[in-house]
Amino acid sequence: MTDSTVFTKHDHQLCIQEALDTAKEICKSNGLRLTDTRLRVLELIWQSHTPVGAYEILAKFSEEGRNSAPPTVYRALEFLQENNLVHRLASLNAFIGCIAPEHGHQGSFLICKKCSKAQELTSRELEKDIQALAGKQGFTVDNMTLEVSGVCPRCKAEA
Repeated sequence: MTDSTVFTKHDHQLCIQEALDTAKEICKSNGLRLTDTRLRVLELIWQSHTPVGAYEILAKFSEEGRNSAPPTVYRALEFLQENNLVHRLASLNAFIGCIAPEHGHQGSFLICKKCSKAQELTSRELEKDIQALAGKQGFTVDNMTLEVSGVCPRCKAEA
């Protein structure tokens, strides 16, 4: 993704195209099969910067006349997660595209509680701090997704 944020005006088509191109490159360089189904699921997730639930993807697949069996979509989502192309936001039970899939990282997100847009933050320092704090407690972190809810600048201005 470019340097803009999801909360400001930007060329969203560029976001989508960059995400799909990056996914194709990552899969090709890692010898992974980015099937049409996986690519379409990723594209649907990137259609907006609003997290998308599996049932929304299933409904879209059904509208498009695609195989809308839940296992098909869930397997695609699992593949995309395993390869750092999307993140799952537990609080919303939804998925959002990863802005830096080529750099394996834990996700941190600002989620607007009014418009539901989510902005991913990438901060190695934050990851290290949490790892260090957990380590002091004798805790080993396997996976971490930080979700911060609030109000984005656009929604704040509209209030």
